Amino acid sequence: MDETNERRREQRLRYHWPVWFAEDFNETLSQGQMVDVCSGGAAFTCHADESCPYPGQRVTARFSVPCFGPEDSFDIANFTRIGSVCRVDNVNSFLRRVAIQFAEPLPFKPGEQADSKSDAQQRPKAVTV
Repeated sequence: MDETNERRREQRLRYHWPVWFAEDFNETLSQGQMVDVCSGGAAFTCHADESCPYPGQRVTARFSVPCFGPEDSFDIANFTRIGSVCRVDNVNSFLRRVAIQFAEPLPFKPGEQADSKSDAQQRPKAVTV
């Protein structure tokens, strides 16, 4: 029997759009590619070079999240979040996967759909891209 120890509190939205990050947003930004996002954090890939964040580092990330607006219109929500790097995994010799936890959560859960019509009017619904 395969038992999975799932610790995630919410479903993540998986998509592959650009993310820009830096320790100091007044310096040169590095670009990565979003892997997934939830209200409390995100994971992205970046080049395995000197600009790649390390565990415990504080970084600022700028990214967009796809979501539905009123009447199922497609919209993009843009965010800038400060976060702490929780984990860095080697994908291959060129890429690393960086997981960050946001200091301030997003105002909605990107990977979860609204449960009712009244909820849908109060918060955007996520779309899988």
